[in-house]
Amino acid sequence: MENVYAILPGSDPQFAKTLFLVSGHMDSLSSRWTDPVPDAPGADDDASGTAVSIECARLLSKLSSSGRAGFRSTLLFAVVSGEEQGLLGSEHMVDWIQSQGYTVGGMLDDDIVGADPSPSGPHRVRVFSGEGKIDDCDSPSRELARAIEEIDGPNAIRMIFLVDRYGRGGDQYPFYKKGLPAVRFTEPLENYAHQHQTPRTENGVEFGDLERHLNFTFLGAVARDNAEALRQLAMAPAPPSKVLLAGAVSPDAKISWSAQDDSERAGFEILWRDTTAPRWQVYDFVISSSSTVLTGVSTDNHFFAVRAVGKNGARSIAVPTQEE
Repeated sequence: MENVYAILPGSDPQFAKTLFLVSGHMDSLSSRWTDPVPDAPGADDDASGTAVSIECARLLSKLSSSGRAGFRSTLLFAVVSGEEQGLLGSEHMVDWIQSQGYTVGGMLDDDIVGADPSPSGPHRVRVFSGEGKIDDCDSPSRELARAIEEIDGPNAIRMIFLVDRYGRGGDQYPFYKKGLPAVRFTEPLENYAHQHQTPRTENGVEFGDLERHLNFTFLGAVARDNAEALRQLAMAPAPPSKVLLAGAVSPDAKISWSAQDDSERAGFEILWRDTTAPRWQVYDFVISSSSTVLTGVSTDNHFFAVRAVGKNGARSIAVPTQEE
Protein backbone atom coordinates (compact mmCIF):
# COMPACT_ATOMS: atom_id res chain seq x y z
CA MET A 1 0.00 0.00 0.00
CA GLU A 2 1.14 3.52 -0.76
CA ASN A 3 0.05 7.09 -0.08
CA VAL A 4 0.40 9.74 -2.79
CA TYR A 5 1.06 13.39 -1.93
CA ALA A 6 1.22 16.53 -4.04
CA ILE A 7 2.80 19.48 -2.22
CA LEU A 8 2.40 23.16 -3.06
CA PRO A 9 5.08 24.96 -0.98
CA GLY A 10 4.12 28.09 0.90
CA SER A 11 5.53 31.35 -0.44
CA ASP A 12 6.29 32.87 2.98
CA PRO A 13 9.36 31.40 4.75
CA GLN A 14 7.71 32.22 8.07
CA PHE A 15 4.81 29.86 7.27
CA ALA A 16 6.36 27.31 4.92
CA LYS A 17 6.32 24.66 7.64
CA THR A 18 2.63 25.23 8.42
CA LEU A 19 0.57 22.70 6.48
CA PHE A 20 -3.06 22.66 5.38
CA LEU A 21 -4.14 19.43 3.70
CA VAL A 22 -7.04 17.72 2.01
CA SER A 23 -7.28 13.94 1.72
CA GLY A 24 -9.33 11.10 0.27
CA HIS A 25 -8.66 7.34 0.35
CA MET A 26 -8.17 4.92 -2.52
CA ASP A 27 -9.28 1.56 -1.08
CA SER A 28 -12.76 0.08 -0.82
CA LEU A 29 -14.52 -3.10 0.30
CA SER A 30 -17.06 -5.60 -1.02
CA SER A 31 -19.74 -7.31 1.04
CA ARG A 32 -17.15 -9.86 2.18
CA TRP A 33 -14.75 -7.45 3.83
CA THR A 34 -11.79 -9.82 4.13
CA ASP A 35 -12.19 -11.33 0.65
CA PRO A 36 -10.09 -9.61 -2.07
CA VAL A 37 -11.80 -11.39 -4.98
CA PRO A 38 -15.28 -9.75 -5.33
CA ASP A 39 -15.52 -6.46 -7.17
CA ALA A 40 -15.48 -3.36 -4.92
CA PRO A 41 -15.81 -0.31 -7.22
CA GLY A 42 -15.78 2.29 -4.42
CA ALA A 43 -17.09 5.17 -6.54
CA ASP A 44 -18.48 7.08 -3.55
CA ASP A 45 -16.39 5.45 -0.80
CA ASP A 46 -13.99 6.90 -1.58
CA ALA A 47 -13.15 7.71 -5.19
CA SER A 48 -15.30 10.80 -4.58
CA GLY A 49 -12.95 12.04 -1.84
CA THR A 50 -9.94 11.24 -3.97
CA ALA A 51 -11.48 13.31 -6.77
CA VAL A 52 -11.98 16.24 -4.36
CA SER A 53 -8.31 16.17 -3.36
CA ILE A 54 -7.18 16.08 -6.99
CA GLU A 55 -9.58 18.87 -7.98
CA CYS A 56 -8.35 21.03 -5.10
CA ALA A 57 -4.80 20.49 -6.37
CA ARG A 58 -5.85 21.56 -9.88
CA LEU A 59 -7.73 24.66 -8.76
CA LEU A 60 -5.26 25.95 -6.19
CA SER A 61 -2.08 25.22 -8.14
CA LYS A 62 -3.64 27.07 -11.09
CA LEU A 63 -4.35 30.07 -8.84
CA SER A 64 -0.81 29.97 -7.49
CA SER A 65 0.91 29.72 -10.87
CA SER A 66 -1.21 32.57 -12.26
CA GLY A 67 -0.11 34.86 -9.45
CA ARG A 68 -3.72 35.46 -8.35
CA ALA A 69 -3.18 33.86 -4.94
CA GLY A 70 -0.19 33.90 -2.64
CA PHE A 71 -0.39 30.93 -0.29
CA ARG A 72 1.70 31.79 2.73
CA SER A 73 1.38 28.28 4.17
CA THR A 74 2.12 25.00 2.42
CA LEU A 75 -0.72 22.96 0.90
CA LEU A 76 -0.71 19.17 0.71
CA PHE A 77 -3.14 17.22 -1.49
CA ALA A 78 -3.25 13.57 -0.45
CA VAL A 79 -4.80 10.26 -1.39
CA VAL A 80 -4.10 7.49 1.09
CA SER A 81 -4.39 3.72 1.27
CA GLY A 82 -5.58 1.33 3.94
CA GLU A 83 -8.47 3.38 5.35
CA GLU A 84 -10.76 0.37 5.37
CA GLN A 85 -8.04 -1.74 7.04
CA GLY A 86 -7.81 0.50 10.09
CA LEU A 87 -6.81 4.01 8.91
CA LEU A 88 -3.33 2.72 8.07
CA GLY A 89 -2.53 5.33 5.40
CA SER A 90 -3.71 8.23 7.52
CA GLU A 91 -1.76 7.00 10.55
CA HIS A 92 1.34 6.89 8.38
CA MET A 93 0.59 10.32 6.89
CA VAL A 94 0.35 12.15 10.20
CA ASP A 95 3.57 10.52 11.38
CA TRP A 96 5.32 11.46 8.12
CA ILE A 97 4.08 15.06 8.29
CA GLN A 98 5.41 15.48 11.81
CA SER A 99 8.71 13.78 10.96
CA GLN A 100 9.19 16.39 8.21
CA GLY A 101 8.87 19.18 10.77
CA TYR A 102 5.47 20.44 9.62
CA THR A 103 2.83 21.94 11.90
CA VAL A 104 -0.70 20.95 10.87
CA GLY A 105 -2.83 24.07 10.47
CA GLY A 106 -5.86 22.09 9.35
CA MET A 107 -6.75 18.67 7.89
CA LEU A 108 -9.80 18.21 5.63
CA ASP A 109 -10.83 14.58 5.14
CA ASP A 110 -13.30 13.94 2.31
CA ASP A 111 -14.95 10.54 2.58
CA ILE A 112 -18.25 9.66 0.84
CA VAL A 113 -18.95 13.05 -0.72
CA GLY A 114 -20.18 12.08 -4.20
CA ALA A 115 -23.93 11.57 -3.82
CA ASP A 116 -26.90 13.54 -2.58
CA PRO A 117 -29.91 11.20 -2.31
CA SER A 118 -31.72 13.24 0.34
CA PRO A 119 -35.26 14.04 -0.90
CA SER A 120 -35.31 17.66 0.27
CA GLY A 121 -32.87 20.54 0.79
CA PRO A 122 -30.87 22.40 1.68
CA HIS A 123 -28.33 19.98 0.24
CA ARG A 124 -25.40 20.71 2.53
CA VAL A 125 -22.31 18.59 2.98
CA ARG A 126 -21.86 17.51 6.59
CA VAL A 127 -18.65 18.51 8.39
CA PHE A 128 -17.93 16.40 11.47
CA SER A 129 -15.72 17.74 14.26
CA GLY A 130 -14.92 16.81 17.83
CA GLU A 131 -16.91 14.34 19.91
CA GLY A 132 -19.54 16.60 21.41
CA LYS A 133 -18.07 16.25 24.91
CA ILE A 134 -17.94 19.31 27.11
CA ASP A 135 -14.15 19.64 26.95
CA ASP A 136 -14.28 19.23 23.17
CA CYS A 137 -16.61 22.18 22.52
CA ASP A 138 -13.74 24.48 21.55
CA SER A 139 -11.15 21.95 20.40
CA PRO A 140 -8.90 22.76 17.40
CA SER A 141 -11.10 20.49 15.26
CA ARG A 142 -14.25 22.33 16.28
CA GLU A 143 -12.63 25.69 15.53
CA LEU A 144 -11.60 24.41 12.09
CA ALA A 145 -15.21 23.39 11.41
CA ARG A 146 -16.44 26.83 12.46
CA ALA A 147 -13.90 28.48 10.17
CA ILE A 148 -14.96 26.31 7.22
CA GLU A 149 -18.63 27.11 7.75
CA GLU A 150 -17.88 30.83 7.97
CA ILE A 151 -15.81 30.71 4.77
CA ASP A 152 -18.22 28.61 2.67
CA GLY A 153 -21.49 29.67 4.32
CA PRO A 154 -24.15 27.81 6.33
CA ASN A 155 -26.10 27.08 3.15
CA ALA A 156 -23.20 24.92 1.94
CA ILE A 157 -21.91 23.49 5.22
CA ARG A 158 -23.82 21.62 7.92
CA MET A 159 -21.70 21.40 11.06
CA ILE A 160 -22.08 18.14 12.99
CA PHE A 161 -20.63 18.27 16.49
CA LEU A 162 -19.42 14.65 16.49
CA VAL A 163 -16.03 13.28 15.53
CA ASP A 164 -17.72 10.98 12.98
CA ARG A 165 -20.88 8.98 12.28
CA TYR A 166 -21.90 6.66 15.14
CA GLY A 167 -19.90 3.44 15.12
CA ARG A 168 -17.70 4.55 12.23
CA GLY A 169 -14.48 6.45 11.60
CA GLY A 170 -12.30 8.09 8.99
CA ASP A 171 -8.86 9.39 8.12
CA GLN A 172 -9.30 12.57 10.16
CA TYR A 173 -9.25 10.54 13.38
CA PRO A 174 -5.46 9.96 13.72
CA PHE A 175 -4.98 13.75 13.44
CA TYR A 176 -7.80 14.43 15.91
CA LYS A 177 -6.32 12.00 18.45
CA LYS A 178 -3.11 14.03 18.42
CA GLY A 179 -5.03 17.22 19.21
CA LEU A 180 -4.65 18.58 15.66
CA PRO A 181 -7.42 20.46 13.80
CA ALA A 182 -9.08 17.86 11.58
CA VAL A 183 -12.60 17.42 10.20
CA ARG A 184 -14.52 15.02 7.98
CA PHE A 185 -16.71 15.98 4.98
CA THR A 186 -19.54 13.51 4.21
CA GLU A 187 -22.63 13.75 2.00
CA PRO A 188 -26.02 14.70 3.57
CA LEU A 189 -27.62 11.25 3.69
CA GLU A 190 -25.79 8.01 3.00
CA ASN A 191 -27.27 5.11 1.02
CA TYR A 192 -25.86 2.00 2.65
CA ALA A 193 -26.86 -0.19 -0.29
CA HIS A 194 -24.11 1.66 -2.18
CA GLN A 195 -21.38 1.23 0.43
CA HIS A 196 -19.21 -1.85 1.06
CA GLN A 197 -21.45 -3.95 -1.18
CA THR A 198 -20.60 -6.42 -3.92
CA PRO A 199 -22.47 -5.22 -7.05
CA ARG A 200 -25.69 -7.20 -7.47
CA THR A 201 -29.49 -6.86 -7.59
CA GLU A 202 -31.69 -8.53 -4.96
CA ASN A 203 -35.48 -8.24 -4.82
CA GLY A 204 -35.36 -5.32 -7.19
CA VAL A 205 -32.78 -3.41 -5.10
CA GLU A 206 -29.46 -2.57 -6.71
CA PHE A 207 -26.42 -2.90 -4.48
CA GLY A 208 -22.91 -1.66 -5.20
CA ASP A 209 -20.86 1.54 -5.00
CA LEU A 210 -21.10 2.40 -8.69
CA GLU A 211 -20.35 5.59 -10.59
CA ARG A 212 -23.89 5.94 -11.92
CA HIS A 213 -25.14 6.61 -8.39
CA LEU A 214 -22.99 9.73 -8.02
CA ASN A 215 -24.18 13.33 -8.32
CA PHE A 216 -21.34 15.21 -9.99
CA THR A 217 -22.93 18.63 -9.46
CA PHE A 218 -22.92 18.01 -5.72
CA LEU A 219 -19.42 16.54 -5.83
CA GLY A 220 -18.15 19.61 -7.67
CA ALA A 221 -19.67 21.88 -5.04
CA VAL A 222 -17.91 19.92 -2.28
CA ALA A 223 -14.61 20.28 -4.13
CA ARG A 224 -15.08 24.04 -4.43
CA ASP A 225 -15.98 24.28 -0.72
CA ASN A 226 -12.77 22.45 0.19
CA ALA A 227 -10.66 24.52 -2.17
CA GLU A 228 -12.02 27.85 -0.91
CA ALA A 229 -11.47 26.90 2.73
CA LEU A 230 -7.90 25.83 1.95
CA ARG A 231 -7.30 29.00 -0.07
CA GLN A 232 -8.30 31.35 2.69
CA LEU A 233 -6.68 29.43 5.53
CA ALA A 234 -3.37 29.14 3.65
CA MET A 235 -3.34 32.92 3.09
CA ALA A 236 -4.03 33.79 6.73
CA PRO A 237 -1.65 34.89 9.48
CA ALA A 238 -0.72 32.47 12.25
CA PRO A 239 -3.29 32.12 15.04
CA PRO A 240 -2.45 33.84 18.31
CA SER A 241 -1.17 31.79 21.25
CA LYS A 242 -1.53 31.92 25.03
CA VAL A 243 -5.01 33.45 24.77
CA LEU A 244 -6.04 34.16 28.35
CA LEU A 245 -9.17 35.45 30.07
CA ALA A 246 -9.13 37.40 33.34
CA GLY A 247 -11.67 39.57 35.13
CA ALA A 248 -13.41 37.19 37.49
CA VAL A 249 -15.45 38.96 40.16
CA SER A 250 -15.25 42.19 38.18
CA PRO A 251 -17.52 44.04 35.70
CA ASP A 252 -15.09 43.70 32.75
CA ALA A 253 -13.62 40.80 30.74
CA LYS A 254 -9.86 41.12 30.22
CA ILE A 255 -8.33 39.22 27.30
CA SER A 256 -4.63 38.88 26.46
CA TRP A 257 -2.68 36.91 23.87
CA SER A 258 0.72 36.45 22.26
CA ALA A 259 1.56 36.60 18.56
CA GLN A 260 4.70 36.49 16.45
CA ASP A 261 5.67 39.53 14.40
CA ASP A 262 3.98 39.59 11.00
CA SER A 263 4.12 42.57 8.64
CA GLU A 264 1.17 41.13 6.66
CA ARG A 265 -1.17 41.02 9.63
CA ALA A 266 -3.80 43.75 9.92
CA GLY A 267 -4.79 42.97 13.51
CA PHE A 268 -6.92 40.71 15.66
CA GLU A 269 -10.63 40.05 16.00
CA ILE A 270 -12.03 39.57 19.47
CA LEU A 271 -14.80 36.97 19.27
CA TRP A 272 -17.58 36.08 21.65
CA ARG A 273 -20.67 33.91 21.78
CA ASP A 274 -23.38 32.95 24.23
CA THR A 275 -22.51 29.79 26.13
CA THR A 276 -25.33 28.00 24.28
CA ALA A 277 -24.47 29.36 20.79
CA PRO A 278 -22.59 27.29 18.19
CA ARG A 279 -20.97 30.18 16.27
CA TRP A 280 -18.63 33.05 17.09
CA GLN A 281 -19.51 36.69 16.53
CA VAL A 282 -17.05 39.56 16.22
CA TYR A 283 -17.05 41.79 19.29
CA ASP A 284 -14.15 44.10 18.38
CA PHE A 285 -11.10 44.57 16.14
CA VAL A 286 -7.71 45.43 17.63
CA ILE A 287 -4.83 46.57 15.41
CA SER A 288 -1.64 45.95 17.35
CA SER A 289 -2.41 45.42 21.02
CA SER A 290 -1.76 42.11 22.78
CA SER A 291 -4.59 42.70 25.25
CA THR A 292 -7.99 44.35 25.47
CA VAL A 293 -10.68 45.04 28.01
CA LEU A 294 -14.34 44.34 27.24
CA THR A 295 -15.92 47.00 29.41
CA GLY A 296 -19.15 45.95 31.05
CA VAL A 297 -18.96 42.40 29.65
CA SER A 298 -19.19 39.68 32.28
CA THR A 299 -16.80 36.76 32.05
CA ASP A 300 -19.67 34.49 33.15
CA ASN A 301 -22.17 34.96 30.33
CA HIS A 302 -20.07 34.33 27.21
CA PHE A 303 -17.23 32.34 25.73
CA PHE A 304 -14.38 34.33 24.12
CA ALA A 305 -11.72 33.77 21.46
CA VAL A 306 -9.16 35.68 19.38
CA ARG A 307 -8.10 35.22 15.76
CA ALA A 308 -5.58 36.98 13.53
CA VAL A 309 -6.66 38.89 10.40
CA GLY A 310 -4.38 39.44 7.43
CA LYS A 311 -4.18 42.57 5.33
CA ASN A 312 -5.54 40.36 2.53
CA GLY A 313 -8.68 39.73 4.63
CA ALA A 314 -7.90 36.09 5.38
CA ARG A 315 -8.50 34.96 8.95
CA SER A 316 -6.78 32.37 11.10
CA ILE A 317 -8.63 29.70 13.03
CA ALA A 318 -9.99 31.12 16.28
CA VAL A 319 -8.23 30.35 19.54
CA PRO A 320 -10.55 30.20 22.57
CA THR A 321 -9.53 31.79 25.85
CA GLN A 322 -8.28 29.87 28.84
CA GLU A 323 -8.46 31.06 32.42
CA GLU A 324 -5.49 33.19 33.36
